[in-house]
This record gives sequence, C-alpha cells and structure tokens, in this order.
Amino acid sequence: MDEILRNTFIAILALTTGIHLWLVKRHINFVSLNKNKVPDVFKKNISLKDHQKAAHYAIEKSELGIKDTIVQAFTLLLLTVGGFITVISQLYNEVTSPLLKDVAIILSVMLITSLIDLPFNYYKTFRIDEKFGFNRMTKKLFFTDLYKQMILGLCLGLPILFIALWMLKNAGDYWWLYLWAVWSLFNLLILAIYPTWIAPFFNKFSPLKDKSLKTKIIALLKKCGFKSQGLFVMDGSARSNHGNAYFTGFGKNKRIVFFDTLLERLNHNEIEAVLAHELGHFHHNHVKKRILMMFLVSFVGLAILGYLKDQIWFYHGLGISSPSDGSALLLFMLVGPTFIFFIRPIMAFYSRQNEFEADRYAKIHSSAKYLKGSLVKLYRDNASTLTPDPLYSAFYDSHPPALQRIARL
Repeated sequence: MDEILRNTFIAILALTTGIHLWLVKRHINFVSLNKNKVPDVFKKNISLKDHQKAAHYAIEKSELGIKDTIVQAFTLLLLTVGGFITVISQLYNEVTSPLLKDVAIILSVMLITSLIDLPFNYYKTFRIDEKFGFNRMTKKLFFTDLYKQMILGLCLGLPILFIALWMLKNAGDYWWLYLWAVWSLFNLLILAIYPTWIAPFFNKFSPLKDKSLKTKIIALLKKCGFKSQGLFVMDGSARSNHGNAYFTGFGKNKRIVFFDTLLERLNHNEIEAVLAHELGHFHHNHVKKRILMMFLVSFVGLAILGYLKDQIWFYHGLGISSPSDGSALLLFMLVGPTFIFFIRPIMAFYSRQNEFEADRYAKIHSSAKYLKGSLVKLYRDNASTLTPDPLYSAFYDSHPPALQRIARL
C-alpha cells in the first residue's frame, strides 16, 4: 500500500503539473498571437500600444509562473517522497515534548517553502511590475510587509496550530469534527476583526472625503438596502498602481473600501457602477455562500484526515518514517492541493457566474453604460489582457474574460 500511494502521488503530481504548464503555454501563445490587434469592441477606448502592453505583461507573469510551478513541484517531491520532512524532524530529536516537536517541524517546513517562494515574489514586484509601471513599493516596505505577515501569522496561526495538534492527540475518534468546529469559528472571527484590526496593520484607511461622491454612494446604499460601517479610502498607491474597490468584514463590521488609485481614474458615475456590482455580490449572498462552501470543503478534508491519520501507509507512502500527529497534519496540508487540482475549473466557473449575477444587479441599480466604462478603464490601466486563452481562462479565471463580460453587459 505504501508503494501504491507513493506512485499514485508522483503520477498525479506529474499529471497536474504537466496540465498546468500546458495550459500556461497555451495562454502565452494565444495572447502573443492576438497582441497586434485590439478586439473591435475595445478599439475606441484602448489603443494598440496599451493592448500590447497588457499582452507582454501577461506573458512575462506567466513565464515567471512556469518557473515557480516547476520549483514548487520539485520542492513538494523533495519534502515528501524525498524524505526531507524526516530529515527536518531529526533536527528536533532532543525536543522532549511531542507537541513542541510537531510545532517546530511544521513551522520549519512553512519557513522553507516561504523562503523558496520569496525570490519569485521579489522578481514579480521589482522586475515585472516595475518594468510595466505598476510597482510603487520600496524594498524597505516589501520586507517590512514580510515581517508583519510573519508576526501576524505567528500570532494568529500558532494558537490554532496548538489547538489542532492537541485535539489530534486528546479529543478521541471525533477530533476532526471538533477541530472543524473550532476552525470554522476561527475563520468567522478573522472575518469579523479583519477590517478594524488586521487590514490597518498593512495599509492606511481614511474616511471618504469627497462629499459629492459620498452623497451619491449613500443614496445607492439606501436604494439597495445595504448598511455599512463606513466608506474608506485605502492607500493602495503606496504599493501598486493597480486600482480596485472591495467590501470587507462580516455581519455588522462591513466596510466599503476604495483604492485611492481607483478614485483617481474613474468618474463618480463609474465608481457608483463598480460599487453597485459589489453590492450585487451581497444581494445574491455570494459571500455567505463562499463561506459555507469553505466550511463544507474543510469538513470533508478533515474527515478524510481523520481516516488517514491512523493509516501507516499514509505516512510511509509519503516519505515519513516515524508517524506523528504533526506529520499527519503537515502531509495533508502539503499534498491536499495536488489531489483537488481538478475541481479548480468548477470553482472558477462558479465564481464567474457570480460575477455575471453581480453585473446584472449593477445594470438594474446603476448603469450598464458606466459599468462598461469603468471596466474598460480598469482593463486598460491594470494591463489586463483582453485575449486570454479560452481553455486557460475556463480553468483558472475567477472573473469572466473581458470580451464575454462586456458582451453580457
């Protein structure tokens, strides 16, 4: 059984990695083939120069993604069937507490994977985004953000990790069910505190000062029956030239946040249309549905882990010579994404349908004309390719391709 699992894992990892690289290559070729002609519907608003810029930006990001994917696959093989997790665990043989040893091993593996990913993030920010005029982040801010992420991750992650490992050992046969309940409550807590406690750790938020725009937005909120704790502007320009707007929070802690870069580019009518789209997500309960979906996926995942934890072949087949509660949790976190690769297009399709629903809501409560205008400006200014490969887009894109979305509007 050990050998069967090992060979199955290697085969699935090779298959999923190969499919991903094939799709990315298709995407690069398709974008390249269409870079010299602006789609007819966009010709009035997007120049050939801007269209080609978006194409080259997409191609360079995708080429970097190919290298990242290969490195990630190799790292995963090395950690698991390559036995490197066992090597790391031997470094902590003198740690007498099994709980502390498991925590140390998990943190070490997470640190290694983060360090491996760091050069790719750095290159993306300071080479690719810098080249195309999107990066506004200094190297000091880049590493300050990393430090903050590490501190925040430890403050929030360590308690839940200790609870999970304690439950694996002490909570009986249904530990996974109890852990699922704790994990679900933990995620709801994070959603609730994110706007006021976590987001300000990285960005500055100030109340929206434009009185004319504020009046327009409040009228829209009243029309849609939406209540918010406030309208805020985020200093997105401190890090990037990309523009966006979003809702954050959960329950009574909902906030509406605009990137300062978005407010610079869109007129009031276009901003109202973008906001109406976001309100459409709440009207159709997309946020609640995604939370419930997340709970369902975690429930199934932990139930499977509840079974695998007691199977010796699970450990031996994936390179662990000395099973432990921590190694079970670690293996599941590392290997799980490989086995759920093929549900990605289903999730992407569901997300795109949500976007179409939100667009229809915006058409009713604002204006299709201004929503189209805002989208075209965002496609242009964010250098979003207008011609992604259809198969790649169907597999990965959470938002509909530009041509489909504008045609629906």
